[in-house]
This record gives sequence, structure tokens and C-alpha cells, in this order.
Amino acid sequence: MEIKKVDRFLLINILIIAILGIVFFVSSSLGILVKDKSLFYSALFNQLIIGFVVGILGMFVALKIPYKFWRNNAFYIFLGSILLTALVFVPGLGMNHGGATRWISLGFLSFQPAEILKFSFIIYLATWFSWAKHKIHDFKFGILPLALMFAVVGGVLLLQPDTKSFLLILATGLSMYFLSGVSLKKIAIIGGSLTIFLALLVATTPYLQKRIQTFLNPAHDAKNSSYQIQQSFIAIGSGGLFGRGLGQSIQKFTYLPEAQGDSIFAVVAEEVGFVGSVVVILVYLSFALRGMRIANKSPDSFSRLLVSGIVILFIMQSFMNIASITGLFPLTGVPLVFMSRGGTSIAMFMFAVGIVLQISKYQKHRENL
Repeated sequence: MEIKKVDRFLLINILIIAILGIVFFVSSSLGILVKDKSLFYSALFNQLIIGFVVGILGMFVALKIPYKFWRNNAFYIFLGSILLTALVFVPGLGMNHGGATRWISLGFLSFQPAEILKFSFIIYLATWFSWAKHKIHDFKFGILPLALMFAVVGGVLLLQPDTKSFLLILATGLSMYFLSGVSLKKIAIIGGSLTIFLALLVATTPYLQKRIQTFLNPAHDAKNSSYQIQQSFIAIGSGGLFGRGLGQSIQKFTYLPEAQGDSIFAVVAEEVGFVGSVVVILVYLSFALRGMRIANKSPDSFSRLLVSGIVILFIMQSFMNIASITGLFPLTGVPLVFMSRGGTSIAMFMFAVGIVLQISKYQKHRENL
């Protein structure tokens, strides 16, 4: 098979998102600079060095690894990531923050292993579905292994608790199952079962109940549980059509919680307005469309499902963040890819993009740009 160059359109697209992410992260961090310079430089180091520098190096490493390597080692990668994620429960290694134990601390470095688990799950699921493609309609080769994988991942994530990562894995896994060729009837059965499970999870989890209540009534308890969404609305509304100007957000100073984190899109909207926000969304959408085009032209079912899973996770996480901060979805705390604070997340998504670019070299009937 002839190997061609990587998809330049996707590479340029992802570099644009990365540049936008750096610009808006630095801008949103100015609120921290006013309060604590050391915290500002620490956040900047984590985002730029651990996130983007390590991530870009990882992307180039992924470009050099034949994509079949991931299929051949999928089980060991998935098992290793499960064990790594479980290490958050080991005293002295696991780090608690905000009532959740989701990080592993090595003293000089802390990271969130769930970010690695997301991609190892996609790799293993793509491997399984491509192997069982002619048996995928059978219960024991389709629904049963998918349910078992969901159970294993859910067990290690919900105990932390890390509901948002579990939701993303559920949605990505269900999408990949659909793309593997099963009927809508089976998707509906699994989707219905997951809906019942999530309803029970909400019914037994107080903090999830508060988020649903806030979503249904954003004006409820505006000084506590609804404070973040209220401040986000103020930021978005004050941005108007063209925004206050880059770096000119007022809400990021004291008012907006997690201005660097899951609220960063509110800062974007305040500074560049409705028009600028639409442009940012279109750049993300462009990545999704190009990524799915690469998936559609991939050389085999494994690479097609692998690219599809990575692109679905990327875009689903991004739009879940945007939807939650604009009141279209309950607040989840998921970061906006390449913009929100989180060095581990950025590095892993960069590495995953490298896998997509590597597979793009094998596109069938690839057109020159």
C-alpha cells in the first residue's frame, strides 16, 4: 500500500485550535496573575510545557508508530490504563481535590490517569469491534463485551468520583458501536438501559441532583449552586456581537469561577463576542468533519473505528463544555479541548491527533490539497 503525506488540512486545523487555546488560556489566566503571580506561572508552565510541548512531541512520536501497533497491543494498553487509573486510590499516590480523588501525585508532577483511560478504551473497543465485525450482531460478541467494558471503566471512575469522564466514555463507546454496523434497535436498547442507569445514578448522588436542578432552573440559588452558570451568562451577554476585546474580560477577575477551566468559553464569548465565538465553534466543527472524512477513507475497519472514536471524543467533549457553559446542557466540568486548564488532557489529545494523522497517510484515493 502506498504511503502518502499526512492530511495537511487536519494538521493546520489542529494547530489553529492549539494557538487559539494558548491565546485564550493566557487571557483567562490574567485573573490569577492579579492575585498570585506564582500560581499564574505554575498554571502557565503546566499548560504550555506539560500540555503543549510534551503533547506536540507526543504527536510526532505517534506519527512514527504504525497504527497497527495499537491494534496488536490494545488489550495490554487498556489493562495498563485501568491499573494506572486505580492507583488514585493508593494512599500517598492519589491526590484529593474538591472532594474527588482523580489525580496521581509524584511530588514534582501530578496527572489525571482518566485522560489516558479514555484513549485506551477507544483503542481496545476499535480492536474488538473490528475483530468481531461479522459477529457484532450476536449478543456475546456485541452487547455483552461492551457492557463489561463499561462496567470495568465505570467501576474505577465512579468511585473517584469522575462522572464526566464516564459519561464521555459511554457516549463515545455507544457511537463506535453504532458505527461498527449494528442496528438502531440495538443502539436504542443499550441507550435505554444506560438512561435508566444514569437516572438511578443521579437519584443517589446529591451533587448530580444539584446540577440537574441548576440546569432546569438556572436562577435557583444564584449565590451558590447556580453561581457559576449565572456568571457565565453575564460574561456571554456582556460580550455582545463583537466582544469587549482580547484580554478585556471583566468576569475573569474574581467573578467567574474556573475561568481557566470549564468556564473558559464564557471568557471567549465576553472577549470576542458572538461572531468570534461562532468562528471558534466552526474551527472545532471543521476538525470534526475533516476527521470523519479521514475515518471514512481509512484502509481497514480498525483504523476507521479508531479515528472515529478519537474524533467523536474530541468533538463531544468540546461541545459538551460549550453547551454546559451556555445553559444548553447541565454543568459537567469537562474541559474545552486545548483551551481549558489541564496539561494531561492536552498532551493526550495531541498524542491522539498524531494517531489520526498517521492513519491519514493511508487514506484511500486521497485527494491532494
